[in-house]
Amino acid sequence: MADEGRLQKMEVDYSSTVDEKIPQCEKMAKEGALLEALDILLSLEKQTRSAADMHSTAKILVAIVKLCFQQNNWTALNEHILLMSKRKSQLKQAITKMIQEACSYVEETPNMEVKLKLIDTLITVTAGKIYVEIERARLTHKLATIKEKEGKISEAANILQELQVETFGSMDKKEKVEFIMEQMRLCLAHRDYIRTSIISKKISTKYFEDSNDEVQKLKLRYYKLMIELDLHEGAYLSVAKYYKAVYDTPSIQEDEAKRNEALKCMILYLVLAPHDNEQSDMIHRVKEEKNMEKIPRYKDLLTCFTTPEVMLWSQLCEIYEPTLKTGQPEDTPTDVFTADEAGVKRWADLKIRVIEHVS
Repeated sequence: MADEGRLQKMEVDYSSTVDEKIPQCEKMAKEGALLEALDILLSLEKQTRSAADMHSTAKILVAIVKLCFQQNNWTALNEHILLMSKRKSQLKQAITKMIQEACSYVEETPNMEVKLKLIDTLITVTAGKIYVEIERARLTHKLATIKEKEGKISEAANILQELQVETFGSMDKKEKVEFIMEQMRLCLAHRDYIRTSIISKKISTKYFEDSNDEVQKLKLRYYKLMIELDLHEGAYLSVAKYYKAVYDTPSIQEDEAKRNEALKCMILYLVLAPHDNEQSDMIHRVKEEKNMEKIPRYKDLLTCFTTPEVMLWSQLCEIYEPTLKTGQPEDTPTDVFTADEAGVKRWADLKIRVIEHVS
């Protein structure tokens, strides 16, 4: 419909009539005459819409869904949402108000069947309407969350991938980043690493330069996801860089345990990374960190990789293995060299790096 959601100059002001009729219809609905009340409002809505009275039309649409909700008539609610959104020359502001009101009912539904039906209805009527793209995104997120709780990870991931929120002009940056990170998280849970990598590129790390606490929390969540992604790829140098970003975060710097944890992981993934100019440069920069003195074993290990002296694997194991795998008093271990398959693989990779260093 070419003129759907149109903007138009008001021809007649029906506000006084609407203000009179809505309370009357509310009373009728409470007395059990819901359908009759809705018929009155539908007839009045046709007049206000034809006259391009946006405010009055919006009031009526909101009143219609509110009456259905208040009378717990979920079938009528879904039917009238669909009906109102399909009416000829419907006003976009009025549709927006109606959808926003109906969205507030999703968490008030009596059971999951009714909730899913209402979400489906609202997703259907918001399709292709830019002016309610945020509502559609939030509804889609709710649906994906429900599917995830049901154990349907693949379905949840696919549902969330349908939206390209980075193109949404009306959505603020923070909500976009949160949504994209949810897409990443579900793709990782589904073990779709290629798609996760593609989605991750939609987030510019410049956003995390904002010192706002909420942004910094998002930053830590983002790098946690990136660490999980690149660990699967065995991209140790990238993982070390992510831990550097975590380490530099103010909230991490203020917490000694978290700061030391990030620094330890940064060091271990640095030495696990194949030697090249970038890795070597980062090792020498990390060596100058003032907090290195607080984790002397890890400082010594890093030093081993910056000197031309021969390292014996057996000797390195004797000196560092207890610290790296199980920790020491007041020196907790990281999760780098755990007893699982990934940890064992990283320990084997460390041996390769030691051999490469001395060869």
